[in-house]
Amino acid sequence: MNPIHQNRRALSATEIVTQLTQLNGDAAQGWKLIDGSLEKTYTFANFHETMAFVNALAWVAHQEDHHPDLALGYSRCNVRFNTHDVGGISVSDFFCAAAVDALLKA
Repeated sequence: MNPIHQNRRALSATEIVTQLTQLNGDAAQGWKLIDGSLEKTYTFANFHETMAFVNALAWVAHQEDHHPDLALGYSRCNVRFNTHDVGGISVSDFFCAAAVDALLKA
């Protein structure tokens, strides 16, 4: 297990805002805090691209043993992270959100 996921705890509101600002950066990459979760919608040209992204995301989630909720359609995928066992948002959520963003940076 990645050490980042050990000894997790729910982050405070201040920590979440700080981490969210760092995650989004100057480009405002689109991660938002919605109903106690980190959430972002990715858009694609077609279903094939959407599914390729979902499959890559599934591999990352499996490797990290930290799995998001997904909602997808023909040309979009909504990704939602929170840490159920701590009852909030943890560093694992931010780590995995950054890893998902990295899938599209090549």
